[in-house]
This record gives sequence, structure tokens and C-alpha cells, in this order.
Amino acid sequence: MNTFPARLDHIVLATPDLTATVAEFARRTGVVPAPGGVHIGLGTRNYLVGLGGCAYLEIIGPDPEQPVPSLARPFGVDALASARTITWAIAPPDLDAAVAAARARGYDTGDVREMSRRRPDGTLLRWRLTDGGSPHPSGLIPFLIDWGTTPHPSASGVPVTPLLELTATAPAPAHEEIRPLLTTLGTDLPLTEGPAAFSFTLDTPNGPATFT
Repeated sequence: MNTFPARLDHIVLATPDLTATVAEFARRTGVVPAPGGVHIGLGTRNYLVGLGGCAYLEIIGPDPEQPVPSLARPFGVDALASARTITWAIAPPDLDAAVAAARARGYDTGDVREMSRRRPDGTLLRWRLTDGGSPHPSGLIPFLIDWGTTPHPSASGVPVTPLLELTATAPAPAHEEIRPLLTTLGTDLPLTEGPAAFSFTLDTPNGPATFT
């Protein structure tokens, strides 16, 4: 049975070598991720796989066809030695209201900023998201996203590998600190004690495949 954290929008799998990671994903799952598009000026591009429902997996890495950006690429891809599940995003019904409510309860989601990427067919997609603010040091608290009038990536004809499970581990005492923050954001995530890390399992043509 598929279990989704409340309001799950997408999981971010970041990599220093996008071509190699996409090929390895295809080898393990039997599913070839679809090109998502280019993050203009940020030096990255992505590939997408649907997770069932309105959720998807984003595989993001450096774009060799773009100049090296003046600032570090998103999600710390420049510092990665190998592919890693970095973070996740949720889509509240009202992004601005969710940010205000979280701040009122003592958690700063960060400012809301606009983002965009251009699909291979030339279509420019725009969305809004929180920039992280003062994220929990474990890195397990999701950022917030709002696609507005842009068609959701999960509805763009991408291949689907249903999500079976998304879990995480966190060291004490962060382990207990994370739960109320997730509740503040209106979501949840199965947590056990251990080093800060994510794990997700997909139902694929090659059988269940787990990524950490």
C-alpha cells in the first residue's frame, strides 16, 4: 500500500553527475526518468519520475551546457561526492498562510521566492517556494512550494514508479525536535533514531527499489 506524507509534492535526489545517476536509476528500476528542464542561471537541470498521485521524484544535477554559475548550485550539488536524497517538498493549500502560521508557532520557513525552469519543448514553468529560512540542522524539514497556474510536473506525462515508503532517521535529540516542526507544517514523516538521512522505496518493474 502506498503511504505518502501529508501534502507531499516531491522528493529531491541530488547528484554531481546527472547522466550517471539517471542511467543507474534506469538500470535499477527499469524506468527511464523523463527530462524535466533547465534551471536557467542556476547551472542545473533535472529529470522527473512520477510517484503516484500528485507527487514526483526530482533528480537534479549540474547542467554541462550552462556556464558555471556565480553562486553555488542548488541543493549543494557542487559538494556532493555521489547521489544523495537531499530534501523533500510539501504543497500546502495556501503557501503564504502556511508560512505565516509556521512563523506564528516559532518556525521560520524562510522567505517565499519565485523560481522557473524551461522544459525541453520550450515551455517556461514558474512556481513559488520557501528558501529554507532557518532550517533544522538535520535537513529533514521540507520546504514549501506552490505551482500556481503552472501544470504540476506529475501531470506532464512523466513515467511513474509508485512510492511505497518515505522514511528518515535523525540523531537524538534532533529526533524528537523534528516531530513538532512537521506537525507545524501540517505533514508527517516516519522517523527513527540514527544519522540524519532519508530512505524511499519505489514499486518498479524490477521489484521494490530503495534509495537512500
